[in-house]
Amino acid sequence: MIRIVTDSTASIPQDMAEENGVEVVTMYVNRDGREYEDATMDLEEFYRDIYEMVDNIPKSSQPSQGQLEELFESIAEAGDELLGIFMSSKMSGTVEGALRAARSVAARHAGFKYRIIDTWSNSFDEAWPVLAAATGRNAGMSLDECCELAEYSMLSSRWLFTPESLRFLKAGGRIGTASALLGGIMKLRPVLTVVDGETSTFAKVRTQKRALEAIAKKVKADIEEYGLKNIVVHYIGSPAQAAQWAREVIEPIVARKVPVIPVSACIGVHVGPAIGVVYECERELRGKISVNPSTLVYAS
Repeated sequence: MIRIVTDSTASIPQDMAEENGVEVVTMYVNRDGREYEDATMDLEEFYRDIYEMVDNIPKSSQPSQGQLEELFESIAEAGDELLGIFMSSKMSGTVEGALRAARSVAARHAGFKYRIIDTWSNSFDEAWPVLAAATGRNAGMSLDECCELAEYSMLSSRWLFTPESLRFLKAGGRIGTASALLGGIMKLRPVLTVVDGETSTFAKVRTQKRALEAIAKKVKADIEEYGLKNIVVHYIGSPAQAAQWAREVIEPIVARKVPVIPVSACIGVHVGPAIGVVYECERELRGKISVNPSTLVYAS
């Protein structure tokens, strides 16, 4: 049996993870001395006062190697295979910790097979590869075939979002290649994306209305060129505007109901209030990942 493991920054709702047979290892958020489990916390309650967090941004932390090792040990002892799919190594050390844990378990269990994938992204841009692999596993595919599905999904998905400002990203030092925007931080409403594993600038506009229009235009263009498999609207903060945007703008483009899902708190506290969309196309997108995704897979 193949056991598929991911981290909570993939933002997969608990019921969806259970339905697809995906095991989620939690990250942690510490706010004013109180520690939250990212995988199970009440995001609506947590995000209610997110505007107050910018001057004292909560800290996020990855699962310990001990936690990962304990889970991987149980997989090895059961005689199962491990497919671990995690957030970008350019954003977190989780992939490195998972790889150390897998190697440690493999040293004690001869024949333990694992694959650890660095998705070079987060949120549902990380989740689509996870769910693609789960679909393959549930259809009886092999470990390597499931890896190939995840790799193809990594190349075929896009994450576009517009934060209300760059204050959180700047304060948390998570701005990536979007740093060129900092000079106009108070004047711009940027559209950001993830390219080659880090935050990058997709567009620079003056208002949130124009930012959301730019996202919708790109969604439509990509669907026309590459086809559409899956899509979700993401939000950090209040869900009301995201739900309205999904219903009035995105659903007419895709001609289907679009789930509205909150972003993991571990991502949210570094981005701040934001709205975005993550979609998986039927064919590979240009410019998403510039390397062969097989180089982002670590095997036993």
